[in-house]
Amino acid sequence: MSATTTVAPARRSRGFNLEKWGWIFMRASGVLLIVLIFGHLFVNLMVGEGIHALNFAFVAGKFASPFWQWWDVLMLWLALIHGTNGMRTIVNDYVNNDKVRTVLNWALGLSAALLIVLGTLVVFTFDPCAGVFEDGAMWETCQALGK
Repeated sequence: MSATTTVAPARRSRGFNLEKWGWIFMRASGVLLIVLIFGHLFVNLMVGEGIHALNFAFVAGKFASPFWQWWDVLMLWLALIHGTNGMRTIVNDYVNNDKVRTVLNWALGLSAALLIVLGTLVVFTFDPCAGVFEDGAMWETCQALGK
């Protein structure tokens, strides 16, 4: 006589599933990051004079354009959130202590939020003429801009 066992069907919880949306975000942001990063590298290293044109004036010129500001901010946001979500997954997989896991996840979230805020402020408030003195290389350019 053989014993038969019945397996109860898996329960599906209703509501927001963080792991599912984290998985979807990682795939979508990864594809978008590839486009953003390679576009960034192409424009910075291949267009115009290439790598020889990279200097402070090049960056100032890029950050003067709202298109490039948003391109770089989107790249920053996606990279930080993508990396933080990956680290969160590693912490959840390998840290067994609930309190340590909670502290590490909070530290990841807070550090990512701080870097996102600071990076966004740098991009949108970048002023190439801040701190330029009369004997500086940018003095004439800033005078021509009226700053």
